[in-house]
Amino acid sequence: MRITGFGAIDKAGNKLTYVSSGCIKTLDVGLPLRLKSIMDNLNEVIAQYHPDQIAVEQVFVNINPKSTLLLGQARGAAICAAVLNNIFVAEYTALQIKQAVVGNGHAKKEQVQEMVKRLLGLSSRPNEDAADALACAICHAHGGLGLGGISTAGYSMKRGRLA
Repeated sequence: MRITGFGAIDKAGNKLTYVSSGCIKTLDVGLPLRLKSIMDNLNEVIAQYHPDQIAVEQVFVNINPKSTLLLGQARGAAICAAVLNNIFVAEYTALQIKQAVVGNGHAKKEQVQEMVKRLLGLSSRPNEDAADALACAICHAHGGLGLGGISTAGYSMKRGRLA
């Protein structure tokens, strides 16, 4: 089984509010059916919560090239779901997300989970996949590519700051 996390937050001024999070679990069926399942489920999430913008974690190259490729394809399905719904997509590296949420680009999963819990006032830590998705949303909300009210058109981004 493969898992894709999602998270939705609202931002009003400097206040972040938890809306929803969860995991899309796909069975070990052929890749096309897994990608369809991700798109279908994300379309349902989009229809339910009507996000203005979506933030997605960029693919990192890990030790196993096959895993990296599969992760990239799942990420592509998520991006397609957003684009087909005419929603702006921002992309962040794991380093940028961890830096924005924990203050340390090399933070451990548990640290990310704990900071997501604290920043959103949750009663317990979200599971790893949902916490990663919420952390990506928090990174974006903290000024990333526009949700924080900062237009970055015509600028390049380096380490989460305008260059």
